Amino acid sequence: MSRSENKTVPTGQSVESFISAVQPANKAEDAQVLDTLFRKTTGFEPVMWGTSIVGYGRYHYRYKTGREGDFLATGFSPRKTALSIYIMPGYADFGDILSQLGKHKLGKSCLYVNKLADIDIDVLSELIRAGLKDLNQHWPVEPT
Repeated sequence: MSRSENKTVPTGQSVESFISAVQPANKAEDAQVLDTLFRKTTGFEPVMWGTSIVGYGRYHYRYKTGREGDFLATGFSPRKTALSIYIMPGYADFGDILSQLGKHKLGKSCLYVNKLADIDIDVLSELIRAGLKDLNQHWPVEPT
């Protein structure tokens, strides 16, 4: 079995330092709210993955091809254009929850939100829980 060489891996970077350095200030404020929400919803402490992703929990995957590796279970990144929220691995249809969320765009395992004022935070918490539950049915989720 081959172990993947993921480019995005846990680092020793401080989550608090990363969030405090986010620009502009309103995006840093949203990142702080997300950090609090993810900590409360997941029960996990955050870890920096790469230079810009705050992750909560991790899982080990092994595909039928033999490729395997570790990745964050859920998290976010305050990108320049939008907040990227990672709901891994993107298998389930969360349409019922998403229909209540508010203004957002979807990627494969990523949700894009311009600002938190555009969405319902309680619905986002529900989505995070649903994503972790779905992920755990495929690969066990562990604390970071």
